[in-house]
Amino acid sequence: MRAQILWAWRRLNANYWFYPALFAVLALALAFACIAADRAGWAERLNEVEWLVPARPDGAADMLSIIASSMIAVASTVFSITIVAVSYASSNYGPRLLTNFMEDKGNQFSLATFIGTFVYALTVLRTVRAADEGGSAADAAATALPGFVPQLSLLVAFALMALSVAVLVFFLNHVPSAIRINQVVRGIGERLMGLIAETYPERGEDADLAERPQGEALCAKQAGYIQLIDFEELARIARDCGSQLTLSVRTGDFVHQGLPILQVAGGPCDDELTEQLLACITQGADRTPEQDPEFLIDELVEIGLRALSPGINDPFTAVTALHWLGAATAELGNRKLVKQVCDDEEDSCPVHPVPDDFAHYLRRGFGGIRSAVATSPIATKVMLEVLQNAASAMASDKRRALLLDEAKRLHEQAGHHLSGPDKREVDERFEVLFAAFS
Repeated sequence: MRAQILWAWRRLNANYWFYPALFAVLALALAFACIAADRAGWAERLNEVEWLVPARPDGAADMLSIIASSMIAVASTVFSITIVAVSYASSNYGPRLLTNFMEDKGNQFSLATFIGTFVYALTVLRTVRAADEGGSAADAAATALPGFVPQLSLLVAFALMALSVAVLVFFLNHVPSAIRINQVVRGIGERLMGLIAETYPERGEDADLAERPQGEALCAKQAGYIQLIDFEELARIARDCGSQLTLSVRTGDFVHQGLPILQVAGGPCDDELTEQLLACITQGADRTPEQDPEFLIDELVEIGLRALSPGINDPFTAVTALHWLGAATAELGNRKLVKQVCDDEEDSCPVHPVPDDFAHYLRRGFGGIRSAVATSPIATKVMLEVLQNAASAMASDKRRALLLDEAKRLHEQAGHHLSGPDKREVDERFEVLFAAFS
């Protein structure tokens, strides 16, 4: 159950309705608090401020009406612009990038600010009373002016309006900036680098893998992608029942009914324990970046493949994707690719995740984009340079050899697509790389 709660909370932060709904509730509470303060007479001091002219009922009602109507209109426009920008980005850069734009806090908070201001202004508007309208005794006692105008609430509404204008200016700059391809690739690259550091906190080279315990297999009960694995809860359950848990899947793998997810060794495995263990692993229809560096690598590869397709033919976008892919590869090459799933020593951890290796990530990244890169002389020369730079930042000779092998594959494949001066330039660039490795 904990895994489902964690997953639900993370997904809430990736929806356009959560923050607008939250801000609407907070604006409603703020409006009631300000109105209560006005009725209690706390706003009488505002009438003593010379430069602050008290509002009359008609003026207050008009101002609140304008704020409310304009905010809901702006919110509708903002939502429309956001949807158009998201549609443009997902169609040009890849549908998997839709998750990145849905999680954009700039868009979420902009929409939420306008919705919150609308709710606040509408709530305060219903309390304004003209001189000839009947009001409560509290309203009459709160001010010496005719009717009832919540002066403090009106001042807060004016401040929220000024804040909304500032947010609108920010939004108009944020949207075109957010869909720039360099900004999109940078966001993916930085998130990938951070996820690598979080997933593999220790630096160094992989040690020899210990034998993984084998036991009774627990199979998936539905089809879908592995979206989140609660390693801490798995470790707690394993210690309570004296078992060793061996995972058969990574986050991001697709499983269906009958495929093994994990194995339980050295302890009882009844129906209740099975339900508890399977509840620690959430499944869904989509892959997400949570605990899954491969998802972000695939996004960079997809951007590069689309850019190098004959219909688009944009090698410089592919070059940007290759640069960030090289930075991530260099980071992976300097880390011990073992997930830290327990807080204690690794030898005493009862949970054994699927082992990761550098060759797997290299095939997923540069191996996935290699066929398209080989058709472009610009991208081919840049990829050779990126492989050389990534190797120069690594201390492991074994991993450097894997990068050299990938460079040889690219050079061989480019020889089938390029000819003339382009092929000679690529050959010269490969010789420079080979000499650097030697």
